[in-house]
Amino acid sequence: MEITRRRLLSALSATGLLAVIPTLPATAAEVAADNARLLANTVDVFAGTAESNARPETAAKLTAIDKAARTNLKAMDDAGEGELFAGLVLGTDDAHLNTAYKRLYEIALATRAPNPTAPSDLYGNTAVQHRVIDGLVWLHERHYGDQAKGYYGNWFNWEIGISQHVSKTLVLLADAVRTYRPELIGTYVTSMDAYLRNGTDGDVNLDSRFHTGANLADITTNRILQGALLGASGEARVRKALVDQLTVFVTVDPYHLDHGVTDGHYADGSFIQHASVAYTGSYGKALLTRVVQTLKILDGTGFAHGEELVPTVRRWVRDGFAPLIFEGWMMEIVKGRAVSRPDGGYTDVAVVVEAVVDLSSLSTGADATALKSYVKHIRATSRAALDPAGFVSPVSIVRYADIIGDAALPAADLNSASRSVAFNAMDKTVHRRPGYAFALARSSDRISKYEYMSGENLMPWFQGDGAYYLYLSGQDQTQAYGVDYFTTVSPYGLAGVTAPVERRRTVPDLYGKPYYDNPGHPLNFTSSSESQNKYVYFPRGTNQYSGGAVLGAYGAAGAVQSDDVAFRERESLPEDFVVYRNATATKSWFLLDEEIVVLAAGVGDRAGRAVTTTIDARTAVPDDRVSVTGELRDGRPWTGTGTGDLRWLRYANATRRTSVGYLFLDTPKVRVALDEVTRSRRIVRTANPDTAVTRTVFGVTVDGAAGAPPASLAYALVPNAGETGLRSYRSGQPLKVLANTVRLQAVSHAGLGLTAANSFTAGRHEVAGLRVDGPASVLVKRERRGTSTVAVSDPTMDRDRISVLLRGRSLRQVKADEGVRVSRARGGTRIDVDTHHAYGRSLTVTLRG
Repeated sequence: MEITRRRLLSALSATGLLAVIPTLPATAAEVAADNARLLANTVDVFAGTAESNARPETAAKLTAIDKAARTNLKAMDDAGEGELFAGLVLGTDDAHLNTAYKRLYEIALATRAPNPTAPSDLYGNTAVQHRVIDGLVWLHERHYGDQAKGYYGNWFNWEIGISQHVSKTLVLLADAVRTYRPELIGTYVTSMDAYLRNGTDGDVNLDSRFHTGANLADITTNRILQGALLGASGEARVRKALVDQLTVFVTVDPYHLDHGVTDGHYADGSFIQHASVAYTGSYGKALLTRVVQTLKILDGTGFAHGEELVPTVRRWVRDGFAPLIFEGWMMEIVKGRAVSRPDGGYTDVAVVVEAVVDLSSLSTGADATALKSYVKHIRATSRAALDPAGFVSPVSIVRYADIIGDAALPAADLNSASRSVAFNAMDKTVHRRPGYAFALARSSDRISKYEYMSGENLMPWFQGDGAYYLYLSGQDQTQAYGVDYFTTVSPYGLAGVTAPVERRRTVPDLYGKPYYDNPGHPLNFTSSSESQNKYVYFPRGTNQYSGGAVLGAYGAAGAVQSDDVAFRERESLPEDFVVYRNATATKSWFLLDEEIVVLAAGVGDRAGRAVTTTIDARTAVPDDRVSVTGELRDGRPWTGTGTGDLRWLRYANATRRTSVGYLFLDTPKVRVALDEVTRSRRIVRTANPDTAVTRTVFGVTVDGAAGAPPASLAYALVPNAGETGLRSYRSGQPLKVLANTVRLQAVSHAGLGLTAANSFTAGRHEVAGLRVDGPASVLVKRERRGTSTVAVSDPTMDRDRISVLLRGRSLRQVKADEGVRVSRARGGTRIDVDTHHAYGRSLTVTLRG
């Protein structure tokens, strides 16, 4: 459905965002002053100022800028016939063309970056600036200007990447361009407009699936810079781009989508890109960076009241990013295909830190202090030193140094150390306690099982099928997770995964290229077609049930494992398109203080294949002192590897001072393995260097034989457990499994007074004095002083009302969320919860007898 300009403005007005754009017309003088300020701000952001660059903290950054420029100039000097840079072949590879423009930008940057301490002969060098401008002319004449020959390869390079480098380069060299080649700005703007092929009439198309979220922020920021370069004639471009960019600040309402777009931030802190991929840690951080840069670029101009957008971005950081950052590491569950890249979670968080640093400068009072304290918190808890030389802006480096050097500023997280977070809008769960963090990846018919694309994340098949990651405090997470985890741990044996025993083939192995190519089929399979997205790049599941409830610092999550959409719709796909059938399982995760309890029922395979369920998979460097101890159910001690009927098990890495315990509450025999694995990082990403990685891989697995009936298992992960503590657990105390079927899964914890249940099917479900009607997730906490607190969520996202009966004496309502009603009923207290359009949000009521 096409969105009209009037409807867009009406939608923005309803959210209050339209007030960001001034309504009074500006005079020509005001527009000229605003353009000049915007361009100057942009130069300051990327090149720094004389004041910032005089600080010793920026020396490494300035050295890197100078070195990159000189390397690129040397490549220009050595270029052969038909080359701009030596060895960079142009004409068929769009990535190479993008690289050429990036190199010109890097040279231009060096000519605008002042270095008062160690002056460079590149700074202000008109001859070098003319070389860059000549390079822009050369590229446009030979490889960019002809629209009929362009737009091959990846759309992103043509609509975003190249335009970004060109726009920034023209800003950096604006004065030189106007003097030397004044027509160049108009020439390039015309071409950049023409390459917005997913747009409309050379402008943004908010109905396009390509112009959403982080991509939209990139495109509109480019157009803001272009408008300022055009001067008076570009004012309308700037204002239109700002209005378009405002749409990324709107919280997505999944029941009332604006122009059909699901990309963006949700009320529960979730962030989605590519319509169905949980992506806070990759595209989300890119969006955060771009909007903060835009706010800095607009600062002091009359184009927008950017300060009114700052609270929205702060909420993104507090509710969306902070829960996903553990001791300076970005969790794997929100990185999509980026999990296969060598740059790990610490590098991801450095990008977020720079944005938070700059956001603090745009905030005031307690808000600014909280953001600065969070920066110090990340610095204090991270196991890897953050190198601010990797920041984009020298000004940000100085701000960061000032924050870290402020002795009066405390280090503090933006959230409580004990917290359970249900990112139900993107099918992810995070549970945090001092000492550990647990991250769970779910999927459904709303959210993709994984993301593969462009030869990245080659073996992703089970990453959204209940895969989880247990981060331990004090550990260097590069040695526990990151690219080396996916390189050395079998894709069928990721922690938490139930998988069929079979060998799957990667997309390049199946089809000889990074995608399935069949444009002649009615589904039109091309490298960036909707069918490619739906069936190859990021297929969704086919189950509706995926979600969970949160009660205070405790949580429950549940999911029904399913086939992906490609297997379900295999009859409509081409004959040579390969699909894979999944194993079956219904699972729950109950998130407590010392334990994460996992129940699984219906574990098996409709095709009769053998299946494996991996309770945990952990990695260590080969020289680490790793030990495995435990106890069999008959009381005999256990050490090392093998298969046994275990009561508990403990994995300890004495070198890293970490440990994890495993309680087998109701579990078949488990197989314990400790193998040294060596593989190349290239097996997970074709562009990775062929670097061999060796890890000691610890695995705890339950094997299901081919043809066996569906099985059930119940176990608990106990982070940082000691042997004495594990021995103290006895049957039913304090943990008790109340139910574990495909209809109902429930546990209780006597010490916490907590009962947690997930019901999966229609009808009434009875357990431990609790009756639940239909599918739901319910937590009940009973206090000694006579109060009971109940939280209810709809994991199907589709129910209008959920009814719960607490059996026993009648209770009265103390307080309740809107939409919760309490009444007396035969046998107890009835709670009716309005879940219509709640989208998985937990609704809570407190009762007293």
